[in-house]
Formats: sequence, structure tokens, C-alpha cells
Amino acid sequence: LIGNPHQQLKAIHIAGTKGKGSTAAIITSILTANGLKVGLYTSPHLIDPRERIRIGRKLVSQEEFVYFLSQMRFQLENSSEQTSFTFFEIYTALAFLYFSHQRIDIAVLETGMGGRLDATNVVCPLLAVITQISFDHTRELGKDLASIAREKSGIIKEGVTVLTSPQDRAAMKVLEQAAREKKTELHKVGEDIQFERRGSTSQTQTFYLETTKRTYPHLVLPLAGTHQLINAATAVGAIDLIEDRGIFTSSEAVRKGLKEVKWPGRIETLSTEPFFIVDCAHNGASAQALANYLKEKFPRKKIILILGILKNKDIESIARILCPLADKIILTRVDSPRALPPEEIEKAIVKFCGKKEILIEKKIENAILCAQDLACYDDLICTTGSVYLAGEILKYHRRKEKVCA
Repeated sequence: LIGNPHQQLKAIHIAGTKGKGSTAAIITSILTANGLKVGLYTSPHLIDPRERIRIGRKLVSQEEFVYFLSQMRFQLENSSEQTSFTFFEIYTALAFLYFSHQRIDIAVLETGMGGRLDATNVVCPLLAVITQISFDHTRELGKDLASIAREKSGIIKEGVTVLTSPQDRAAMKVLEQAAREKKTELHKVGEDIQFERRGSTSQTQTFYLETTKRTYPHLVLPLAGTHQLINAATAVGAIDLIEDRGIFTSSEAVRKGLKEVKWPGRIETLSTEPFFIVDCAHNGASAQALANYLKEKFPRKKIILILGILKNKDIESIARILCPLADKIILTRVDSPRALPPEEIEKAIVKFCGKKEILIEKKIENAILCAQDLACYDDLICTTGSVYLAGEILKYHRRKEKVCA
């Protein structure tokens, strides 16, 4: 209906369960620092749907968004084909159309779910990247890691080099088999690409990195959590691998791009007295990454946990990991038709909470105010469970900042 704009794009294609958005953002920041015009397509959004489609850090403008969407609507309404499209498919086509119109140098494309059947999988990329695979969307992708990995490995194409973050053995075996079947190279972070953390604060990390091409003795990353070092190593490894496809990036651009990367809502500190941290953890693996960070950086702080989650998520895994760390737990309702009511969250998590106080505040703003009333200046408020919840928290925080400015 709109032609084949994806065929004109040079692209890096990213699938995975955990870290694919962060990895995409880091790659984009580095390539932008290298002077390239980079299209970034990610999902879901935190606040504004236009976050999904960017040139570098800049969102597609409201005018361009409306224009290209109306163009697509006109084509659909005047088509003889009786085909329906999902929200994600329409946004993916919109991204391809916009990137083609903008004549970008390269696109960084994040899959929505899985990989094999994903709308983004029509591209033939310069490089395929698989970030860490864990349990999420199990109803659609499978109940075990091997099944999930098979869906993710669907982005591997003949002759296209593949880079993977560290994986569980069952997932890695699937990726190795897929690479063999497609007769392509598989590079691994942790083997071909090595990294080591050298220092960290609550929001910044320094690390050493050795890729297939070069060594970086001192890199700075303004994203929190050890898992973000894995994402950064994967991103820089990807940058160096596409050198073989004619895109050379200087070491200085790597350093600058890493240092300037922004990816909100991922263990992001909004204030410090008390500490207020917002995160998007919505499965067991991402909850574990958050827990590791909290235990490492704030081992003695009293934690007030604000939790909101969707119906199709593994609430028990999240609660088993995070509730033992909290002193008080506030349950709220995510602004989504798929939100799990706080009363049902309470039933699912109570066995992991012991005698800890569980409060229910159905409105997110009330949950924040309740947490702030309970917290002393040296306590920590942590809100997590959903991208949608993180978006609402950030929206509230930005409103308050404007009022105070």
C-alpha cells in the first residue's frame, strides 16, 4: 500500500527480552556522535507515542506524525484489499516511511515481540543483535527459554552477522543452531567481546571494553545497573562489527555517544532526599536486575515500593524478588485497559511480604503522595512493575518540575 520503504534502509535489527531498548538507544547515541543521521524505532513509549520514532534523540514532529499517518490512512481507506493491521504494524510502516523520507544514513530497529513474526522482520539488516533472553510474553512465544529463543532467532538471516549478549545455555544453543542453519557468523558478548566494570556511582559507571576490533580502556556510561554494562558492551560490539559493512565509527564517537546517552525510566533517579527511583521492570529478569542494583547501592536504606502491573505479567516472580527488599509496599493501578487491579496484586504478593504493611492507592498520583508522606529524607522510594507506570510517574514528575520552575 505504501511501497517498500524498508528496502531502502541500512539497518541494525535488535531482538531480545531484556535490554533491547537500552541497547538500541546506546547504538543510536554513538552513531549520532559519529555524525550519522540515525533513525531509531523502539516500543513501547513512556509518555508520547512519538517517542517510538526518532531521528537521533529528536522525536518525529507532531506535524510530520499527523501528515504521514494521514497518508497511510488514505492509502488504507482507498485500498481494495480487506486487510486489518495492528497498532504495532501501522507504527512500523510509519517508521519505515518516515525514515525513507528523511533519507537517514542508518536505522536502529527494535522488535516489538519475538522476532520471527515481528513486523520489523521484513528488513534485511547489516547486523542482527540478540539481547538477553528471559521469560516474558510466554503465552505468545513459548513456556521455556528454548522456545522463546527460537522466536527471537527468527531475525537471523542468511549472510547477516549476528551478535548476542550473554545467554542462558538453552537459549544460546538455539542461537548457535540458527546461525549454523543460516551460514552466518555468531559473535558473543562475554567471549569475543569482553568488559569489566572499573567504578560506579548510583547513576554512572566506568568500564573497560575489548571488542572484535579494538580496546577501550576507559568508558563512561550514565545508565545504572550492571545489566546496562552488558547492553553497552553489546552496543559497542555492534558498532565495531558494522565496520565490515562500510560504516566506520571513531573511538572518540564511541566515548562521546556512551557518555551522552539518555534512556529514561530505567533505574532513573528523580530526586535524592528522599531517593526516588523509577524503573520499568516487568518480568523476573528485569526485577532481578533492579534488586541487584538496590542491594549493591542502597543496602541499608528503608525502601518504600510502589508497584503497578499488567494482567499478563509474571507478578509472582517480580514479587518474590522485590517484596523482601521493601519495608512498605504501595499498590496502584496502571493506566491501561490491561491493568491488574491492586486488590488482585495484593492477593498474588501477600505470601512474599511477611508482616510488611501493604497499602492500596488506586490513583498513581495518590500512591506517590502516600510514599512521600511515609518516607524520611534518607529513605528510598522505588516505583516499578510496568513501562506504563514508569511513564505516568515521569509525567507527574515533569508536571511538578514545571510548577516549581
